[in-house]
Amino acid sequence: METTRPFRILGIQQIAIGGLDKGALRKLWVDTLGLTAHGTYRSEKENVDEDIVVAGAGPFKVEVDLMQPVNPDGRPKVHDPALNHVGLWVDDLAVAVKWLEGQGMRFTPGGIRKGAAGFDVCFIHPKASDQFPLSGEGVLIELVQAPPEIIRAFEQAAASAAH
Repeated sequence: METTRPFRILGIQQIAIGGLDKGALRKLWVDTLGLTAHGTYRSEKENVDEDIVVAGAGPFKVEVDLMQPVNPDGRPKVHDPALNHVGLWVDDLAVAVKWLEGQGMRFTPGGIRKGAAGFDVCFIHPKASDQFPLSGEGVLIELVQAPPEIIRAFEQAAASAAH
């Protein structure tokens, strides 16, 4: 397997947590832990009704998506498992997807598309297949195209840490 990657994972963009009642999740994450409400997203096609809350600020802000299914019997089951997925900032999504596919990475259907927060995204499948031996090893991983200001902030933080 090739080890020189033509892209960088910059940091965590989001985590997504699901339950049958996002109200209980909101009570924990917003009312009790103090995260800030940021927005909502609903998609019948993706079977999700979510509240988007955030921790931190600026380029290091991390989304916590509190999700419940539109139809508890439908798919995908955004509440099972409860920790639905982890989103990672990537500096060049198209290059990353092409390179990872070449390494044998399995992606979910749908390819690169706009995500709930408006960024281009693509999902690494949690399970490998015969055709694609690499996967998220049980975790659904969302690769998220970082905008220029996020890339700059991470580069500045890395440069400061190096000195």
